Amino acid sequence: MLRLNRLRWPSAPSHFLRQSYRTFVLSSEHEMFKGTCKSFADDVLSKGAPEWDRNHTYPSDAIQEMSALGLMSVEVPEQFGGSGLDAMAYVVALEEISRGCASAGVIMSVNNSLYCGPVLKYGSDQQFDEWLVPFTQGKKLGCFALSEPGNGSDAGAASTTARLEGNEWVINGTKSWITNGYEADATIVFATTDKSLKHKGISAFLVPKPTPGLVLGKKEDKLGIRASSTCNLMFEECRIPKENILGKNGEGFKIAMATLDSGRIGIAAQALGIGQAAFECAIDYAQQRKSMGAPISQHQLISGKLADMATRLESARLLTYRAACLKDQGKIYIKEAAMAKLAASEAATFVAHQAIQILGGMGFVTDMPAERHYRDARITEIYEGTSEIQRLVIAGRLLKELPAPGSHCPNEGHSYLQEPSRVEGEEEQEEQEEQEEQEEQEEEEQEQEELEELEELEEEEEEEQEQEQEELEEELEEQELEPKNKRI
Repeated sequence: MLRLNRLRWPSAPSHFLRQSYRTFVLSSEHEMFKGTCKSFADDVLSKGAPEWDRNHTYPSDAIQEMSALGLMSVEVPEQFGGSGLDAMAYVVALEEISRGCASAGVIMSVNNSLYCGPVLKYGSDQQFDEWLVPFTQGKKLGCFALSEPGNGSDAGAASTTARLEGNEWVINGTKSWITNGYEADATIVFATTDKSLKHKGISAFLVPKPTPGLVLGKKEDKLGIRASSTCNLMFEECRIPKENILGKNGEGFKIAMATLDSGRIGIAAQALGIGQAAFECAIDYAQQRKSMGAPISQHQLISGKLADMATRLESARLLTYRAACLKDQGKIYIKEAAMAKLAASEAATFVAHQAIQILGGMGFVTDMPAERHYRDARITEIYEGTSEIQRLVIAGRLLKELPAPGSHCPNEGHSYLQEPSRVEGEEEQEEQEEQEEQEEQEEEEQEQEELEELEELEEEEEEEQEQEQEELEEELEEQELEPKNKRI
């Protein structure tokens, strides 16, 4: 198997690396990193993926090699054992890994985005030694426990509870769809500590595995990403030390939402890798398969499919690069991350579908990888926020960013801004409409309350990101002033 030394980023000013891909042309450093990951994916992952998928086998040796390359903690600073790279490096690496094996991609994504990310951002100095460093060096693996059997996309409806008894938190409840559930050595668990505060009464906890009171459910028999384990985590009077709370009491929902924003960039990269693998399979087959005296790639309908596949992939890739770029610059990227995940996941599903059409019968059998890519792609539209949720997030951000209603109209006196005149029978119709609106009002008020709570949380997150951006800009100004001071 391929053996590579742990990757180290060449020394260069951080502002240079950001400038280098502002136009979404990868820098030489990113290209080199991408090439290393591509070689590993081709030489190791793509060769093992069919068997791992067929037998539902966790690729432990490959994951250890990925850890040795620094791929399990790409954005974690070197002082904590990570690679100390940026979000763009994470994106190009995860795409290549997922191109080789989608299961390896999701295992990498969960440990990077959903475990190490929030521990690094919200953990205390005392927690780093136990809950971060071993997970960056490949000694341990993490997972993320937010979803529950009954809450689906409603992350604020956590029925899992945690009560404080002396110096211990006692957790009760069930978490579902937990990736890395069987192999993980620790999990971040979100539980309600105060039901009266709704989503503001949710807190995050660091729970070791195994631990008394925590039982694993059966491994789910999944359509795709079959080499990764997915299961329920069931807590029954599970006791953990008081200091195992991540962040502050009541910050759990905020931590979860911020983590998912970052994680969506990773899932977009995973989807791109799956889509790219399906595209390469299709174009290779289309160039070799001959029909009516010519490769089918020269037939109009097939070449049209290839053009559509390539266009969707490249469009999604640019959106993903933009989201990563904004994250590296310390800017707000909530909308862009949702756009990237939406575009990339739907592109992957589309491309995998078209790949099977191009391969025909060969796309329907396991002799070719097209059917595996098709199965793997489907989950990217579901986990870490369904496509429907991404559209809600995008629309919500757009409405906040757009001018006030009517402010963009060229003429305030335009007829479509005026109230229409009444016509005969209109009063009765209005009365009926008012009655119908009144019946729906209670449901709408409840939905509005939930939206306001989400908007309030987004505003808090936005303020936090703006503060981080200001600190980053001050740091860059200091770096730029240093050479000038030396010349003086």
